[in-house]
Amino acid sequence: MAGGTQTPALTALLCLGTLPKPLIWADPGPMVATGSPVTIWCQGSLQADTYRLFKAGDPAYDTWAPWDFSDKASFPLGSAHWDTVGLYHCAYGISGSWSRQSDPLQLVVTGMYSAPLLSAHPSPVVALGEKVTLLCSLRDTSGTSYLLKEGGAATPQPMAPSLSRGRWLSLFSLDPVTHTHGGTYRCYGSSSHNGFLWSQPSNPLELQVTGEESSASPTLSWAPEGPKP
Repeated sequence: MAGGTQTPALTALLCLGTLPKPLIWADPGPMVATGSPVTIWCQGSLQADTYRLFKAGDPAYDTWAPWDFSDKASFPLGSAHWDTVGLYHCAYGISGSWSRQSDPLQLVVTGMYSAPLLSAHPSPVVALGEKVTLLCSLRDTSGTSYLLKEGGAATPQPMAPSLSRGRWLSLFSLDPVTHTHGGTYRCYGSSSHNGFLWSQPSNPLELQVTGEESSASPTLSWAPEGPKP
């Protein structure tokens, strides 16, 4: 992996590029277990003759990818660890002109702390329309907690923890519960010093929603206005 320092002119060019911005993603994904290999991909144009990868907050991080006559380039980062995490952008060049920078890619490494405990209160079996709270309990780290649902939204739900009886607790309230809330959940804790360093995943928690949706059609009520003064 080659490195170098951006010149002010290049930085300005990258920020003000007129070519369309590329796509950026991580393989196997934006959440990688510590020690596992990870590669960042940047997809731009078939006419691109160079690709570059940048890491936010690190002005010396400037990586070039070899050109292989493709519309995308790969940036192998090796084994994921604490120095791999961060916010990445990429750009591509065509005959000296540069694209806009890509959207940011947040690369998270899991397994840096012990697994939290995930529980449901009052119960993991909840009636439709009722309220349930998922409690994520951490011991080793006091950073933000994140709740993920298997097969659910790609963006984890964050929550700041509070200290209780020697453990850091985060409460995720689902109110009112619908059938879409049913499924398997896990939570993670992050470092208070580096939000990209996450714990091992918690135990899986299966939330079951009972009851049937009402089949009655909604009604519209209307009342005439009273006399105006």
